[in-house]
Amino acid sequence: MHDTFAARLDSAEEWLSAAIEDAQEGHWARDAVERQVMADVGAATNPLHGGRLPPFTGDLWPVRLGRIAHWAGALRLAARAGGWDLTPVAGRRPPRSAGMAVLLSGIYAVGEQGELWMRRLPAGETPPGAEVARAEGFLYGPGSVEDLELFFYD
Repeated sequence: MHDTFAARLDSAEEWLSAAIEDAQEGHWARDAVERQVMADVGAATNPLHGGRLPPFTGDLWPVRLGRIAHWAGALRLAARAGGWDLTPVAGRRPPRSAGMAVLLSGIYAVGEQGELWMRRLPAGETPPGAEVARAEGFLYGPGSVEDLELFFYD
């Protein structure tokens, strides 16, 4: 499968779901470090959207793409801090039992896409608005990664 945005997002959703499912079914219980890392990632990726729901079409491209891209840096730091390896997810099934590395890898795929879009922006290349809106919806708003903590019962 090609590493397209659609493949990244579809796989990211699958990897995120696998981690949540394994946690909810008791196959993965987050430890204190994992809970703190998730809290730190949440703080580092504050979208500063003022409670607006995505898509953030009223914002400039650098703001919209930067909001997505900063997830990548935060997740790379989180993975290094916890000793987890980030794995490319596009077109791949998540390993089971899923845990923190699966969770972070799934989210990272979308943040990394934001970085790719940001690199092209200075050349005047803007990404498809529908793709950016889907990335924003994955990361922000009700039921998104922004609400991730609500899916864990530990």
